[in-house]
Amino acid sequence: MELRETSPLSDAEVTKDQLSAADTATPTTEASTADAAADARTETIETVGPDHEDPEAAAELEMTSPRRPELTYDSLLDAARELLAKDASEITNDELRRLRQQFFSLHNAAAETVSAEDSVARNAAEITFNDLINAAREKKNAWSADQLAVKAANLERKNAIIEEIIALAEDTDNVNRTFPRYRELQDEFNAIGEVDQTEETGVWKRFQEARERFSDNLKINKELRDYDFKKNLDTKQELLGEAKTLAAGEDVIAAYRRLQELHNKWRQIGPVAKELRDEIWNGFREASVEINKRYQAYFEARKAEEAVHEAAKEALCVQIESLDTSALKTYAAWDEATATVLALQKSWGETGQASPKANRRLFGRFRSACDEFFRTKAEYYRNSREELSRNLARKTELAERAEAMSQSSEWRSTTEALAALQKEWRTIGPVPKKQSDAVWKRFSGACDAFFARKKEATSGVRNEESANLKAKREIIGQLSALLSFEGSRDEAFARLRGLQAGWQEIGHVPFREKDKVYEAYREACDAVRDKFNLQESRRRMNNFREIISRLEGDENKLYREREHTLRILEARRNDLRTYENNLGFLSSKSKSGESLVRDLQRRIERLKADIADLEQKIAVIDAGIASKEQ
Repeated sequence: MELRETSPLSDAEVTKDQLSAADTATPTTEASTADAAADARTETIETVGPDHEDPEAAAELEMTSPRRPELTYDSLLDAARELLAKDASEITNDELRRLRQQFFSLHNAAAETVSAEDSVARNAAEITFNDLINAAREKKNAWSADQLAVKAANLERKNAIIEEIIALAEDTDNVNRTFPRYRELQDEFNAIGEVDQTEETGVWKRFQEARERFSDNLKINKELRDYDFKKNLDTKQELLGEAKTLAAGEDVIAAYRRLQELHNKWRQIGPVAKELRDEIWNGFREASVEINKRYQAYFEARKAEEAVHEAAKEALCVQIESLDTSALKTYAAWDEATATVLALQKSWGETGQASPKANRRLFGRFRSACDEFFRTKAEYYRNSREELSRNLARKTELAERAEAMSQSSEWRSTTEALAALQKEWRTIGPVPKKQSDAVWKRFSGACDAFFARKKEATSGVRNEESANLKAKREIIGQLSALLSFEGSRDEAFARLRGLQAGWQEIGHVPFREKDKVYEAYREACDAVRDKFNLQESRRRMNNFREIISRLEGDENKLYREREHTLRILEARRNDLRTYENNLGFLSSKSKSGESLVRDLQRRIERLKADIADLEQKIAVIDAGIASKEQ
């Protein structure tokens, strides 16, 4: 935008006090132009429905927004009423579009499962929502139309002031009378509000030309004229210095926005001496050009970055689409494939945004592939239930056969038969989780009962068993000594594994001491693990806090980490409830039953410790989210 300065004032009969008062008055700064006119010209009343929505945009909005509570018709109607209750100037087109997209997504999802009874309420909600949205849009449009009228009136007033200044400029013989009015007209012009963007530059140029004409034509004495020029020059030099500083700054966006404010201030400052006008304006313009170039380069760089992100997301789509689910025949294979899909989803979340159009297209493609994978997985698990039932029937049969042999005194043949049953047991696949412990307890209990009777009948090995008992007690003592070990966790666990290997190499002990010594062994192992795992848990928690602190600038990643941790926590709580429920059905009347109860209790304690760690992690994440919101 080309700005011009006024020429020097000529001598006149105006008093020095009058000129000083006029030239030192601070002009009123006009507010930045809003886009109310554009809203009034482009917005029309629309109705929610499939023909008016962009499903990809709704899906993208759902993907990129922080996780919110589940949408309902009531919550959307309340949001529409709150929007309608706002002041018209606060209603935005983005809010209107977002509510319509959310309502359409909910509307389509409900249409697939809605009953005839619910159809009436659904249609009534649609009519009410349309009425609220249309009323809010009409309110916004009415306000926009009012803004246009106000700007048109402002333009008319400014043009009238310009014409009056031109008339005053022609009356060079009455300086004492016209100069105070000239000063008032400048103040009035600066106090008038905004005009339409298309007229802003033109009306300012006409105002500047009128002021220059008035200043050039009036014969003001040289002393007052030079003072006015000097004051204006000082102010413009300050603006020029700030513009040069902005041109060298790092924040391109902030520099560009501040430059617009500097231009508005420049326009309100009066002329400088004629011989300095081009020099100071050229300096200001050069700084402006530099800022504008950097602003343009910034957006070009962002476009290139979006292209890189688009290529990365395209590659993620190819990877997930290339997964062959037909080759997944076991739970382990499905678990491995699921981990791959979750890793790809994490990579997607960590990849930056592509251009809006490409982002919507790629997100739809990626999400469809994910949905198809999990649909196929769910179908596989449903089909696997029949196989689980068949496995349960086979294991129940083996348990019954083992129970029939448990009282046999044919030690050799029965031992071989039970060993064959145990081998066959290992070849059978998994059974439903709820029956797994019970059928195993039945089978193993029958085997244990037989072998206990066999041991009692073969007492010739008692001396060897006593030696084994002594050796195992020595290992328990060495495990207890590990509690005082000052080395690292890895070194402690290496020693623990060595002692465990030694334990396995030792033969049988007297039957009456078997459970007691094994329990002491397990407690000693658990004590070592608990001590060094507690140290490791503290280390992992400190590492987790460091990771969360690095994510505090990215709210989306914090929410995803919280959801992932919450899912793990819920799984641990479900396992805990299952174990506690199973514990209520176990009997500790027998030694083997007591051992099983104690083992289950240890598992419950470990689950409780895991749950406490996960709850602490969620608290750390919540603190990170709260810090971001502040």
